Amino acid sequence: MKKVLIITYYWPPSGGGGVMRWLKMSKFLPELGWQPIIYTPENPDSSVIDESLLEEIHPNTIELKTPIWEPYNYYRKLTGKKGDAQFKAGYISEASSGNWKNKLSVYIRGNFLIPDPRKFWIKPSIKFLSKYLKENKVDAIVSTGPPHSMHLIALGLKKKFDIPWVADFRDPWTNIDFYDKLKLTKRADKKHHKLEKEVLKNADHVVTVSPGCANDLDNISGKKTEIIYNGFDPDDFNFEPQKPDKSFTISHFGAFNKDRNPVSLWNALGEISKENSEFKKLLKIQLIGQIDESVLKSIKENNLFQNVEETDHLPHKEGLIKISKSQLLLLPINNSPNVMGIVTGKMFEYLALKRPILAIGPEKADFAKIINSTQSGVVHDFKDIEGIKTSLNNMFSLFKQDKLISKSKAFEAYSRKNLAKKFTDLLLK
Repeated sequence: MKKVLIITYYWPPSGGGGVMRWLKMSKFLPELGWQPIIYTPENPDSSVIDESLLEEIHPNTIELKTPIWEPYNYYRKLTGKKGDAQFKAGYISEASSGNWKNKLSVYIRGNFLIPDPRKFWIKPSIKFLSKYLKENKVDAIVSTGPPHSMHLIALGLKKKFDIPWVADFRDPWTNIDFYDKLKLTKRADKKHHKLEKEVLKNADHVVTVSPGCANDLDNISGKKTEIIYNGFDPDDFNFEPQKPDKSFTISHFGAFNKDRNPVSLWNALGEISKENSEFKKLLKIQLIGQIDESVLKSIKENNLFQNVEETDHLPHKEGLIKISKSQLLLLPINNSPNVMGIVTGKMFEYLALKRPILAIGPEKADFAKIINSTQSGVVHDFKDIEGIKTSLNNMFSLFKQDKLISKSKAFEAYSRKNLAKKFTDLLLK
């Protein structure tokens, strides 16, 4: 088999959205003629642990691990957090509007830890992998970010070895949703842009997850960015059909950060609950994963907290089984400058669950086009309280008649196996 070196910070037993793209991609690479060699930290500072994902690593996978030093313990001491406190996804948005210690930590993060706090792993990794590549033949290299330090490791290798390199941007760099919150000096901003452009110019192929993100990267690099969406693994859905909840359950699975807080949805649910006692009685808001305090605050302000069922974390497949019983699957999109190009991995798993999706975000954004083309749910803009209320009332009426179903279609193209084939085709170009 051909061999591909994949440089990734996120790898099991770490959990969360950052792990899934290359865990799943690497799972299907061997049957397509490629052996994955995963290079990942030995001791990452993970925000989520999911031991169940270890079972999904393909037996043909080679794992290379080296220690990483990260400055997060200094951040914990500065902000008064416990030594074992895990960082929530999107913590920068929360910290940037916190007390002076949090704001100082964000300033340090943006201006001194460039491109990110994993920068101290770049030089040791280049040294380790250079020795490995001299002794072991590899046919291609993939770096996946964020964190974008992974791309700088690959860039260092590219300068030493004539090996095709694919830079995979799961999220943007200077267009990422929290970039404007990093309190950057002009010098730091210039350095971020310089490094980003160097990666884009030197990579043989640049890949990202949506047309909007691709267009942004094209404008920076002046060359074409390939689009390979996130997707779903059919094996994750080989479970017995679940009986739907008797409650009118609206579920969210995964990190729920401040930028995703759908205030208009909570307002709409609060208003309907005042108008319809039966709705209030049957409503259940099921939240699985890390939840930002701003989300819970908005829920409480609309007198909905008694309707909430919180679960800190569940193993990935267990979480999918649980939310498959829901009446609605909630897909809130980050209200951020890059919103038009955000297409979350969660959305594709929602498609495969075949339950109606309620999405909150721009109606002409990339994610909305997929929901509309697959007829998998409804999309309402961030401030469309009346539209959200209308959809919820219609869905509640169908729920009471036992007729609330999904009419989703044509989503099989987003199978991880099909997407892995697109990557191998790219590696052979």
